[in-house]
Amino acid sequence: MQSAEITRISERHWHALDDDQVVGRGEVLRRPDGRSFLSIDAWHGAVFDRLAEEMVPTLPKPLYTVVDEADLDLITQWERIGFGPRRREWELVVPTGITSASSPGVTVLPVGAAEDEPLRELDRAIRDEVEATVGWHNMPAEVFHLHDPSRYAVAVAGGRYVGLVRVVPLPRRPRIGLIAVRAGLRRRGIARALLAEVLGAAHRAGQTSVSAEVNQSNVAALALFEGFGARRESSNLELVLR
Repeated sequence: MQSAEITRISERHWHALDDDQVVGRGEVLRRPDGRSFLSIDAWHGAVFDRLAEEMVPTLPKPLYTVVDEADLDLITQWERIGFGPRRREWELVVPTGITSASSPGVTVLPVGAAEDEPLRELDRAIRDEVEATVGWHNMPAEVFHLHDPSRYAVAVAGGRYVGLVRVVPLPRRPRIGLIAVRAGLRRRGIARALLAEVLGAAHRAGQTSVSAEVNQSNVAALALFEGFGARRESSNLELVLR
């Protein structure tokens, strides 16, 4: 497979060919935060290396990828071309049976009930707060996409939106992509009330669990989910080549 021919078929995609058959694929995806993430799907380790040899020198650094921490062979392949660990994200499974929680003076609107413009204002405010602290580069890719009020439950206090939770309706189980509360209103049970709302809705819809992805350094988020009985199912490593 050392002789595999690498062809760049578009700005983002590469193919590895052997006897005119595709034996590997590479892709680069530029996320909204400006970071470039690589993925390589190869039939053999030698094909992985050939794709990496062609792709990496053509792309600006730093470059990132995300790997299942249990896939030691794949981690070794990325490390062989110079990538190293940057952070870990836990994949959580949260049961839907515990659904009771509230915050004084706060009303939680169920998924799909939020008004578009107030939700956008809240989203912008929260993003500014995150960017000023941990930075969006520490957030999973899926949290960057708003523009669909039907996927959000929101918390309302004093007539304004103060917290949100995003729910992605995936086939296996719903996924919580983001849960956030305005900086000045944290530690008042608002995040817990939001989570209770979506867990209750999932339970009523016949779902026994939801999933979530949490950075290992986000102690508050881990405590929130584990307070609802979440268990750590697996973990992903984000690797970087600088």
